Amino acid sequence: MAADSFRITLAQLNPTAGDVAGNAAKARQARAKAAADGADLVVLPELFIAGGSTQELTSSVQADCRGAVEALARETVDGGPVVLIGTPWLEDGKLSNACALLDAGRVTATRFKTNLPGDQKRLFARGPAAGPISVRGVRIGVAIGEDIWPEQPSDDNVVETLAETGAELIMVAAAARYIRGDGDRRLSAAVARVTESDLPLLWLNQTGGYDGEVFDGASFALNADLSIAAQLPGFVEHVTTLTWRRGDDGWQCSGPVAELIEGDEADYAALMLRLRDRVGKAGFRGAIMGLEAGTESALSLALAVDALGADKIRAVLLSGPDTPQRLRDEAIASAALLGVAAEIMPIAAAIEGVETILPGPLPVDAHRDLLVRLRSTLLAALANQSGALAVDVSGGIAGRSGIVAALGDIAPAQAARLAALRNHWTPADARGPSGEVILPDLIARAEIEG
Repeated sequence: MAADSFRITLAQLNPTAGDVAGNAAKARQARAKAAADGADLVVLPELFIAGGSTQELTSSVQADCRGAVEALARETVDGGPVVLIGTPWLEDGKLSNACALLDAGRVTATRFKTNLPGDQKRLFARGPAAGPISVRGVRIGVAIGEDIWPEQPSDDNVVETLAETGAELIMVAAAARYIRGDGDRRLSAAVARVTESDLPLLWLNQTGGYDGEVFDGASFALNADLSIAAQLPGFVEHVTTLTWRRGDDGWQCSGPVAELIEGDEADYAALMLRLRDRVGKAGFRGAIMGLEAGTESALSLALAVDALGADKIRAVLLSGPDTPQRLRDEAIASAALLGVAAEIMPIAAAIEGVETILPGPLPVDAHRDLLVRLRSTLLAALANQSGALAVDVSGGIAGRSGIVAALGDIAPAQAARLAALRNHWTPADARGPSGEVILPDLIARAEIEG
């Protein structure tokens, strides 16, 4: 007899690229939570066991992923929740972007991604549009990432195939990068697939940062009547179990609905998460930042404190002959608002040392470039001494000697908006103080200049 209720645990998690063992441990924790909730199925995002990114998929990582998935499968002999996990899958000489179903101590089914984006076409084989898989008597249609939005003439309508072959619920495992405003595109694609298939759809996305990329989570589920069945928050890990009930009109759910942040708030949260994971996943002890004049420097410092906590930040003003007293005062005041003690480090001796080697004085622009290069070299050296990540606060020295830009490539006008925003809004998981954390005079000056 068919079940009248079915519980699915959505594990919106933050994996680490290449850390197969650590990602497997997260999967086990999610399954334990699902078991405690009485779930039938726990789902993890696209390529989860590999960390969600394709950049670390060496042959050894591929083999480790296969071994970890098979080890997780053996653990399902306990009769607990079935596991659907995203993984690279090498079989018959072909590497696929797959979801593996783990139950009764083994891998009972695999489904392969069909609609591959450009960066994945070079790595993965294109999978067939296959039918649903049975989980505890419920037919689950599995789609992966871009399978729900066919955009190229060669793409298949995977959901249509799943509906025609008897699926009752559509489960989408994704690893979608954060793009401002992209949530509307995802929801529109999901609405289109639900409308066409007349089936509920669950869209599970990973969260976290990796090497400049940010995955924003914000997973959701739609009932067949297009009502929101559940909405998970963005930019944070979140594991929740949804109870689906079968009625005359099919499966329906009424789960938690989180309020999503958008626009500048979402951009700020993305920058914060990117820096937090850049430090944490690489094993840095914290961040060292070279302070400069203006809003971008103060905003970068606020971002870093929000991401890591004030105790993980070392703020250094590399003071030279081009550093006015006003900048020193602003740097100290800006850091103090965030609970960070700014260090003033004179670099005149380093400048003089270089100038004594040169046969003559440099032109103004070349001398200015020399100061930038010296500061980047000194900042990188300080970072190497302390095991911290060197963080640029303006973009002027990012990319040199492994230095990263806290603000990425955002424009000065947006930096001013984000600074003003941060003074009256604090992200939910920020580790910095609330209230005014950036000097209003700096923001006012930036708005006039912008």
